[in-house]
Amino acid sequence: MAKFERKGKGGLPEVSTASLPDIVFMLLFFFMVSTVMRETTLKIEQKLPGATEVKKMEKKSLVSYINIGKPKGSFQVMYGTEPRIQLNDAFAKVADIRDYVAAEREKMDEKERPLMTVSLKVDEKTKMGIVVDVKQELRKASALKINYSTRKVQVIE
Repeated sequence: MAKFERKGKGGLPEVSTASLPDIVFMLLFFFMVSTVMRETTLKIEQKLPGATEVKKMEKKSLVSYINIGKPKGSFQVMYGTEPRIQLNDAFAKVADIRDYVAAEREKMDEKERPLMTVSLKVDEKTKMGIVVDVKQELRKASALKINYSTRKVQVIE
């Protein structure tokens, strides 16, 4: 009978890296598809006021945002330091709010239009005069569901 000998220690086989590029491209494709890009660029300074009782919005597709605050440093040369209204990516006047609300309603389905909510994102140092003017204009545009955006603050007792 012949004697068989082992040629080597018989350790663990090497890990195959042949499928590694497939996995990398699959992950890359997943993150490209699932990432949401920022919709608007804020041109105002905005620190939202704090609140203890905060409720999260259910359907964000029904929400249109109006940002109010002092323009950022690069925009202060052109627009000054007084609080300004920003609709989407542009500064606007109070009179432009009706057109903005109408355009936002047109983007929605017919069934969802009555459920539209306007969220006011107002800097905590902004005076209430401009907020009242915006609310009056929203009332004229029949946008009666208004939400105030805040940041959550925990009360320590």
